[in-house]
Amino acid sequence: MTDQGAIQVLETKLPRSGRAVIMGVMKAGMLSHKFEVPYYDHRTKSGYQREPSQSRVNRLVTDLENKRVDLPTAVLLNLRQFDDAEHLKRKNGVTFFCPNSSQLCVVDGQHRLLALKKLIEDNAEKWTEYPISFVCMLGASEREEMEQFYVVNSTAKSVRTDLALSLLKQRAEADARVMDQLRERGETWKVGGQTLVEDLAKSPLWKGRIRFPGDESGATTIANAGMANSLKPLLGTPYFGQISTANQIKILNAYWKGLSKLIPDAFTTPDEFIVQKSTGVMILHALLVSVIELIRSRGQSLIEEDTYAEILKDAILNMEGDTLEGEIARGIDFWRSGSNGAAGSYSSNAGRRVLLAKLREQLPRIELE
Repeated sequence: MTDQGAIQVLETKLPRSGRAVIMGVMKAGMLSHKFEVPYYDHRTKSGYQREPSQSRVNRLVTDLENKRVDLPTAVLLNLRQFDDAEHLKRKNGVTFFCPNSSQLCVVDGQHRLLALKKLIEDNAEKWTEYPISFVCMLGASEREEMEQFYVVNSTAKSVRTDLALSLLKQRAEADARVMDQLRERGETWKVGGQTLVEDLAKSPLWKGRIRFPGDESGATTIANAGMANSLKPLLGTPYFGQISTANQIKILNAYWKGLSKLIPDAFTTPDEFIVQKSTGVMILHALLVSVIELIRSRGQSLIEEDTYAEILKDAILNMEGDTLEGEIARGIDFWRSGSNGAAGSYSSNAGRRVLLAKLREQLPRIELE
């Protein structure tokens, strides 16, 4: 930097449009009072961005305050009323950007900038010097901004959920602060669920059935993210959520072995049934919450597969429903995929709740002493 307010930048042009752009690093204190976000107004048909998510801003504020994240990626800006003589100073082959009193439109990065603005308002001494990488278009119109906004937000691919969970577990194992962050958000189940999924994938009934990031579809029936999500209700219960991972695995293995005794064909030809697919797994893991309480009320072992087979027999084998062909599917046929089965018709959120309720009705009643 040279004079106060002048920022050393690199100059280039966008290859397709030829639009001049600069790249550099600006202090948060300077940028916090120079930016504006062109929010969409349906009445005037101006602007192109949604109103910010305050929860997202608050989360980022908390993460920055607790030194959990950096902001390594550049925000994309535009100086609409660009004047080369006023805004760029060149000396000895070096270019300096002088935004002066001009407002900079935020094309991408509003949540980052709003979070920093809030931090500066609360503690200017600490956050004014925070460095922000930026790319700034010079003299682009709102239409050009809109085009770039669309490109950034429609072609930038989010991290797949299955990969995100795997990475989250690795981060949590390497950095205790990650678990603190998850506790604040009530999301520790994500790490617990991913841990259980990785262990279940080694068991005979689930080996080769769970698809992890980078795996070919092959004979897999469910992605690791779907499997982990299905475990959320279990991990949120006072009992299952508090026992050790080793004991959780013992319970899950016994449960699935009990199910395999009742409907063995669903495990020898899993692609023909919904049992080891997303819909089946979501419903059956939610059912396990009630089954565990029933077993505990009887004083029986939670790691005996025969116990689960006995308790689940009526619920699993008494189910019936209409197939897509208008026939009645009962017992094991109820659990078949496609037009020959009926369970697949319960794949929506509402449908899963209905089927879960029906299954619970078929469980033995809990008797009080």
